[in-house]
Amino acid sequence: MPTPSLASLPIRRLTLRDLTACADLSENRGWPREEHKWSLLLTAGKGYGIDDPDGGLVGACVVTEYGPQEHPDLAAVGMVLVAERHARQGVGRRLMRQIVAAMGTTPLTLHSTPYGRPLYEELGFKVTGRAEMLRGRFTPEEPTPRTATRAATAEDLPAILRLDEEVFGVDRTHIITRLPAFADQLRVAEDRGRITGYTAAWPNMDTHVVGPLIARDTETAKALLASLAAHTDRPLRTDIDVRHEELLSWAKERGLRSVAFNAVMTYGITELPGDWTRRFAPLTVAAG
Repeated sequence: MPTPSLASLPIRRLTLRDLTACADLSENRGWPREEHKWSLLLTAGKGYGIDDPDGGLVGACVVTEYGPQEHPDLAAVGMVLVAERHARQGVGRRLMRQIVAAMGTTPLTLHSTPYGRPLYEELGFKVTGRAEMLRGRFTPEEPTPRTATRAATAEDLPAILRLDEEVFGVDRTHIITRLPAFADQLRVAEDRGRITGYTAAWPNMDTHVVGPLIARDTETAKALLASLAAHTDRPLRTDIDVRHEELLSWAKERGLRSVAFNAVMTYGITELPGDWTRRFAPLTVAAG
């Protein structure tokens, strides 16, 4: 149980003014600072935190809601962090209980490390999938994939939004419309003038994170991933649903290596909505 002093500290909403404190908290736990990702999550989602009387944050987390604003269809929980000196005192449990209570009947999802999984299971989350994190420098293949890809334009956004909602299963307009400004690359795959997939690469420390990656089939996913790699000098990082075995094998042959596995967990639903066969990687594991 938390000490009385910790238990009495209020949980409050975080804003962009808390960006540095959130990045400091990440660094305190041995994570990268990830200011760019935090800025997206704090503007597109809802951050919750506990102030440390001695400065900084005791703990923090972010919830990103999807669907109608009044009654979201799904909410993703991410960046659940507790400062090292306050660890193992019930702070993470208290933050998560607050979120579960605040979201009411809205189904929840999150990506969990092995370390965090027991807490989430205690709160009623169930493992419904797995994702494998890959990282490395991509080596182009010969011949290059035949599927046509190109940089997205402003005119593509309505089609991207339609495809994303169809595949993800809920409306993510408030996140996807931020991609052109958030990502360094936004690319689409096309077949006879119809968009059959799209992906983005956004900067995170020394890498480019690939996500979302949504595609009609594995060949289209390969072409999109290769097209991103061709336009960056940075190593790539991505989290691929383990059911996409062919894409994982191909990416490893091209130089990406396995870094970790995370459990995909849900609360209030037995599986995520949408079409997993066309959903290869999330925008970020912190927001789904």
